[in-house]
Amino acid sequence: MSTTDQFGREFDERPWGSFTVLDDHESDHKVKRLVVTPGKRLSYQVHAKRAEHWYIVSGIATVTLDGVVFDRSPGETVDIPIGTAHRCENKGRERVVFIEVQTGTYFGEDDIVRLEDDFGR
Repeated sequence: MSTTDQFGREFDERPWGSFTVLDDHESDHKVKRLVVTPGKRLSYQVHAKRAEHWYIVSGIATVTLDGVVFDRSPGETVDIPIGTAHRCENKGRERVVFIEVQTGTYFGEDDIVRLEDDFGR
């Protein structure tokens, strides 16, 4: 269940870490800050109504896009088109932090189709 942080922004803890919504005031995009705990990973998922662009801030993100696995370091990016299966994993010892810019027609959490999930969701 989401709450608000000290700045009044939406904040949600997840089994893999947390996210904070940085901007969701416009109808054509949403911006989040995600933190992935060491040893954890997001579900392998797709979205029908949004694309995502990730900018890695810290840590080494192990990314899977349509079955292809690669690492991204701080300062590097990942583009995820609508309908592309994707996941971020933290195999390191420090947190992975990235900024996610969503573009499309809908940004609700119910536009997630989980293909694999470590937490049974």
